[in-house]
Amino acid sequence: MSNLVDKLLCDNVKNLKPYESARRLFAAGTGEIQQTWLNANESPFANAYDVDSERFNRYPDCQPTSVINSYAAYSGVAPENTLVSRGADEGIELLIRAFCNPAQDAVLICPPTYGMYAISAETFNVDVHKAPLNEDFSLDVPSICAYKDKVKLVFICSPNNPTGTKVDAQQLRQVVEHFADSALVVVDEAYIEFDWQSSWANKLATYPNLVVLRTLSKAFALAGIRCGFTLAAPAVIQALLKVIAPYPIPEPVAQIASQALSASGILRMQDQVSDLNAQRAKLKQQLMTIPHVELVGDDKANFILFRCEQKQQLMQYLVDNHFLIRDQSKQINLQNCLRITVGTAEQNQQLMDLIFSFFKLQDSAQ
Repeated sequence: MSNLVDKLLCDNVKNLKPYESARRLFAAGTGEIQQTWLNANESPFANAYDVDSERFNRYPDCQPTSVINSYAAYSGVAPENTLVSRGADEGIELLIRAFCNPAQDAVLICPPTYGMYAISAETFNVDVHKAPLNEDFSLDVPSICAYKDKVKLVFICSPNNPTGTKVDAQQLRQVVEHFADSALVVVDEAYIEFDWQSSWANKLATYPNLVVLRTLSKAFALAGIRCGFTLAAPAVIQALLKVIAPYPIPEPVAQIASQALSASGILRMQDQVSDLNAQRAKLKQQLMTIPHVELVGDDKANFILFRCEQKQQLMQYLVDNHFLIRDQSKQINLQNCLRITVGTAEQNQQLMDLIFSFFKLQDSAQ
């Protein structure tokens, strides 16, 4: 069977490396021991929802009206500007499938950034060009603009994962206007609730080539239901509807999403974001007291990025003590960098106690 698979496998998939998700990285070897997961930028809150099983025997709506209308109202756009999908990851794939010809077209990314832009493109045999961020993690606008007429999609993450930085509005405006007649500029706002005033969703009418990606996975604490949104011009939405699966949103997901997007659900989300912001500030203050640690990037999301020379030993020490954070050092300009997802006050303090303990042990051994 292995020989048959090798024979039939698409050429572009043979050497493809899968995305190293937080769960995939630690899927094995944890046994029955309870782990504290602070490595996937998930919310630490688990909110309760009611689910009605009466319609489970029917196929769900492709684009549930209640979800579309609720998210459009929340985002300040029209329903015709809104598409719901299986997480923002599916939105990335739909854009590539709809607008890029395999083995012919290309997309542009700005690393260090979210890894799924490149992997999704490579999966569909679409080339990936790179315009790395400047050393301060701002956009290298001249390098980006040099790709005019060479790419169909420009992916920009703001706030950016894993640097926690937002994109300067003037820089982003330059990019969107530069590609106005040649490419879609896709602004990934997965973490926008932590920097709400910087959203570009209210600029869709001004820039027809602008696309905004959103998700319920982060601030709304619903990573487990896989529900994301693409906000764009009606023509773009209609193109995506040509390639989306017939039933992308399961009925339970639609019900939970509608409840999360109710007035009370949004208020709860905003309260939890405020709590996470306060916890993030406390974590930063504690990390800044450690001589071995250098904070990197900014704090416009629910995580903190820092650099330390002993990153491998620290990671192993935390894993040995059942705390999981994320190693980002493989990304460009992020050597020796680790990322902490903000958890509950108790989780954060337990983590910091371990980090302080590690550096005390290191110092005593020298």
